[in-house]
Amino acid sequence: MKNEMKQSYMVTVNGKTREYSAGITYGEIASIYQKDYPAQIALAVRNGKMKELFKKVDKDCTVEFITFADTIGHKTYIRTATLILMKAINEVIGSDKIDKIRIEFTVSNGYYVSKKGDFEFTDEIVEKIKAKMHEYIDEDISIIKKSFSLEDANEIFMEQKMPAKVRLFKYRGNSTVNLYNLDGYYDYYYGYMLPSTGYVRCFDLQKYEDGLILLLPKKQTPTVIDEFKPQKNLFETMKYATEWGTKLGLETVADLNEQIRNGDFNELMLVQEALQERRISEIASDIASRKGVKFVMIAGPSSSGKTTFSHRLSVQLRTHGLTPHPIAVDDYFVDREKTPRQPNGDYDFECLEAIDVELFNHDMNELLAGNRIEIPTFNFVIGKREYKGNFKQLGPDDILVIEGIHGLNDKMSYSLPADSKYKIYISALTTLNVDDHNRISTTDGRLLRRMVRDARTRGASAKRTIQMWPSVRKGEEENIFPFQESADAMFNSALIYELAVLKQFAEPLLYSIEPDEPEYFEAVRLLKFLSYFLGVNTEELPKNSIVREFVGGSCFKV
Repeated sequence: MKNEMKQSYMVTVNGKTREYSAGITYGEIASIYQKDYPAQIALAVRNGKMKELFKKVDKDCTVEFITFADTIGHKTYIRTATLILMKAINEVIGSDKIDKIRIEFTVSNGYYVSKKGDFEFTDEIVEKIKAKMHEYIDEDISIIKKSFSLEDANEIFMEQKMPAKVRLFKYRGNSTVNLYNLDGYYDYYYGYMLPSTGYVRCFDLQKYEDGLILLLPKKQTPTVIDEFKPQKNLFETMKYATEWGTKLGLETVADLNEQIRNGDFNELMLVQEALQERRISEIASDIASRKGVKFVMIAGPSSSGKTTFSHRLSVQLRTHGLTPHPIAVDDYFVDREKTPRQPNGDYDFECLEAIDVELFNHDMNELLAGNRIEIPTFNFVIGKREYKGNFKQLGPDDILVIEGIHGLNDKMSYSLPADSKYKIYISALTTLNVDDHNRISTTDGRLLRRMVRDARTRGASAKRTIQMWPSVRKGEEENIFPFQESADAMFNSALIYELAVLKQFAEPLLYSIEPDEPEYFEAVRLLKFLSYFLGVNTEELPKNSIVREFVGGSCFKV
């Protein structure tokens, strides 16, 4: 005989077990323990499984809490703020224009929201949208999650003028879809949501270019909005890539899936590769036109494709009669015992002090003066520099291509004349969206690239890559991003099709992470993300493609 529903449950939090009546939510329990957490609680983890706070306790369990200061909690905050924004836009400008609104890329600490069509985001409209968001937040409206059949969900999407979502779910095998209902406005998001609008207390909304900037706090300071600092070069690079995607008919994952389904992948791939080659050629032409340039400094975050880019740039420089010579800043590491350490005791290889800046400047000035010098090689096994007969001397047509994390920081090349340096910032700036309201983080694209490459070349597990990623990101934010706007040129290494390629390599790696491991939730999120894509094989990929640096088969030594 079926057991009757229990009237109460025993719940353990932070080692303390209490009895709660059946029907209590995780959010209600969270409110009891909120005082023990430095940031607002966003989600619960019940016996190792993630739960949104509006879910009810239905068994005896152990519960942990995730806050806005945690990566998953911070993403939940962003997602909920986006839902509130879209609801407000829908109310202010009308549902007939909601399919013309798109959540785009990040600029500084903001999320750019673009629009299409014959309407403008005037100052008055922006203030109305912002006021409406505050109204929803002050009312603390419940966000209700409900499962619909795919047919019913598609009807809702079409009624709300969201055809992109209908096309997205055409390529997923699920028969049901979970939608979030905010006071009669339905939307779909791939990820967790906060239980009510009242949780999103910290935000700002500003007019920017032709669209909006939604400003939200960083996870390190979840109650503070940093001043918005426009990044013109980055914005223009992202906008250019977005416009090209539009010209190719590729704005969302559904667009990409349809081209793959229709057998148009090879043409798409070749067009994208040609577009990148054209940009590399433009940069090489600009370098060649500046007669005093002797040092091309290349920097960018992890897994940007710097190595392949430097090879391809070198080929293009040769077409201008220049002779490029590669220099790795890593060869100027200080000996291991002199390397600074992080607070946890690990070596900090990413800080400027890990580089022998004085020796680097000495050698580069000697080369600039026309002298012959011996370039060191860093032995990573023993942690010391070695000299192995790598002599260099610059002639009239010689140029050094220098790749390193601090390439854009003038403190690293402080003694070199400004007109002798040409600085390039490279990053994988993804502009493809899951759909109009679900952007793809450029960080996710780079994480998947690194995961696939490290598994192939270093035997590293996906678990290890995810584990290291916060430290990698911290180094980027401190040593790379602050200098990106000073670059003479920006290069976007993201290929609009690449996630369909990475999918088949990344999925098996992610499935190897077990449910009881801390990296499991991130693995689940990435697997769900990859499930939107149709996969393609790599046989037809050009040998010089940047994607080859990660999946293998490159014609360059990478």
